[in-house]
Amino acid sequence: MNKLYLAFDIGGTTIKYSLVDAELHFSAGDRCSTEHNRDGHILKQLQSITADYQKKYTLNGIGISTAGIVGDEGQIQYAGPTIPGYQGTELKKVLVQQSGLPVIVVNDVDAALLGEQLAGAAQGKSAVYCVALGTGIGGAYLDHGQLLNGAHATANSLGYTLYDQQSKTNYEQRASTLTLEHQLVDLKTSVPVAFDKARQQEAPFTTIINNWAAEVATGLANIILLFDPEILLIGGAVSQQGDFLLALLNRALKPLLPPDLCQTELRVTQLADRAQLFGAVADFYN
Repeated sequence: MNKLYLAFDIGGTTIKYSLVDAELHFSAGDRCSTEHNRDGHILKQLQSITADYQKKYTLNGIGISTAGIVGDEGQIQYAGPTIPGYQGTELKKVLVQQSGLPVIVVNDVDAALLGEQLAGAAQGKSAVYCVALGTGIGGAYLDHGQLLNGAHATANSLGYTLYDQQSKTNYEQRASTLTLEHQLVDLKTSVPVAFDKARQQEAPFTTIINNWAAEVATGLANIILLFDPEILLIGGAVSQQGDFLLALLNRALKPLLPPDLCQTELRVTQLADRAQLFGAVADFYN
């Protein structure tokens, strides 16, 4: 029997959803707005979509990837200002009661890592760290099948690390792709175009991109030294820069690491915006 799972990916502005079958094929997918979670819109949308799919398909489970810190009971333990009124939302409890199905809720960076291990760049690897570069910077660590999130589910909060007293900035305020976007505003250039110009050694883009890569590398060096993962995955839209990005980061890491000590391999993620949907349902395939 071909089992079907309903996968959700909840971001700050969009909810993506799709069916995923036993062969990891997507079907019947769509997306809708979070409406900034006005009047609990996100949970209401998940309930409505779930009810609609259960009328049409025989589902075997529901997986949810979501922004925010997820508690032990599948609730939103902590949510920043990106999604107003989201903290405390009982995603798992409500959908289990409504659907009668097993429900998995996982943080979106954790989901991206689980997805890459299930069907992407981390297949067959047992110790993998994932860094998501975007509006902020998130981290996730998978060690021999276990996500390590700490005693209070707040481990791997990479963006808040490396606080600098002089500039009063943390890691993500210096190294996120949003920061890079801001640096390019006066040049009226997008991040992808800036990378293209840097590839051509065009000033001042080579310097801007190199300096940004050096900031990113400071956080990566600490991850490598603390966790020694087999693979360190770089995710987010900037991962589409592929080998050029990896070369920049590997070069920037060299002066930050003891010679010949670290063996971690840097890779970019492969699944793009499908990673979280795969990761939302990954536990159903174990």
